[in-house]
Amino acid sequence: MIFADRAEAGRSLAWRLEKYANRHDVVVLAVPRGGVPVAFEVAAVLRAPLDVFLVRKLGVPGHEEVAFGAIASGGVRVLDRQILRTLAIASSEVEALTAGAKQELKRREAAYRGRELPLSVAGKIAILVDDGIATGASFLAAIRALRQLRPAEIVVAVPVAPAPVAERLAYEVDEMVCVVTPEPFRAVGEFYDDFSQVEDEEVIELLARNRQTESATAA
Repeated sequence: MIFADRAEAGRSLAWRLEKYANRHDVVVLAVPRGGVPVAFEVAAVLRAPLDVFLVRKLGVPGHEEVAFGAIASGGVRVLDRQILRTLAIASSEVEALTAGAKQELKRREAAYRGRELPLSVAGKIAILVDDGIATGASFLAAIRALRQLRPAEIVVAVPVAPAPVAERLAYEVDEMVCVVTPEPFRAVGEFYDDFSQVEDEEVIELLARNRQTESATAA
């Protein structure tokens, strides 16, 4: 299955989440930046508030596309000890990359939310959305960080992921919803006709549009 773009993927995902529609105990959390257009469509269908939940990959020096771990909002870090041992990555490098990632998370949170406070997820059903999952390392960090905020349930919802990764993450959450789990799987972008980069401005606009909708509904 090939999605035209992230918006179509979000609509395909949303109908699989219909049981969460029109509930006051549901929040939709997007992993920026690619997850935001997907999550915006999900939030629109469910009539739920939307926020971002940031996670950043920690890439191997010189081969940044290979993740040795990830860091998420709340300072939770997940490291792949096997990769670190195999590639003999020094602890000083790990700490330096972690510090840089933390600064980028702070920058993005300030840019995306402005003066808006993060949505409270305590006691609520948190639906964590991205445009796809490849290795699952970043998502694992996001799940563990999110759990510290004490939601009643965590639901992971993505359009596409490799079957083994989806199965592994399902053990970490209350529900795993994935539109397609293709094999073979090489990259998330292969399952989109348009997988162009999502810019900060689009993230800010979509969050603002959701807030306006939520405010109008509550009025």
